[in-house]
Amino acid sequence: RMKRRDFSLEQLREFNGARDPRILLAVNGKVFDVTKGSKFYGPEGPYGIFAGRDASRGLATFCLDKDALRDEYDDLSDLNAVQMESVREWEMQFKEKYDYVGRLLKPGEEPSEYTDEEDTKDHTKQE
Repeated sequence: RMKRRDFSLEQLREFNGARDPRILLAVNGKVFDVTKGSKFYGPEGPYGIFAGRDASRGLATFCLDKDALRDEYDDLSDLNAVQMESVREWEMQFKEKYDYVGRLLKPGEEPSEYTDEEDTKDHTKQE
């Protein structure tokens, strides 16, 4: 299990399954460890484009093109209500299926300090 921490977009990109076998992706500002779904999110998987990225826009618009991914922080402010609802639904699905490992940081935002106790407590609450 990965220790709880927050990620900048640059840090998130390291976890794309290519160099490090661990695969993370962000949905609606939350980072999930999707390594156990590597057949979907790994380099050869149908959703591999989302590995190590903020997948929110792609999931909201059902788009698997590079165009659906931003290289800078994406506040999703241009998405419509239906698309935002879709992002929230995806977030809930990821919460049920994968480990939540931290937040995606906005530019200039400081990471939170997580204690081991907090990490364990959150994990038991999720199950």
